[in-house]
Amino acid sequence: MKVLIIDDDADIRFVAAMSLRAGGGFEVVEASGGLDGVSKAREEQPDIILLDMMMPLMDGAQTIAALRMQKETATTPVIFLTAKTIVADVQRMKDLGAVGVLIKPFDPRTLAADVLALVR
Repeated sequence: MKVLIIDDDADIRFVAAMSLRAGGGFEVVEASGGLDGVSKAREEQPDIILLDMMMPLMDGAQTIAALRMQKETATTPVIFLTAKTIVADVQRMKDLGAVGVLIKPFDPRTLAADVLALVR
């Protein structure tokens, strides 16, 4: 399974990618922001997208909207990976079309299983 991680924090991308590869055997593609992520999603056609909510230039809400507008990613499951923990914020992310929300800091030991649980 291929996962695209869209996050402006290189450390988060690194830890998440390592966790997904080691814990779930995922193929991982990384993008450093929304614009790059939308482009890579179109090219790579991942099975799952992990998306940060708070990014400069193009935030998570704008990114998921752009992903939904291109045919290659219109139905790709998106999971927000965010530090926002207020119930209203989590509900808003689901209302934007996410299949789930994982809270930062996430547990690298369970990330792969947590991702799979949300998409199954």
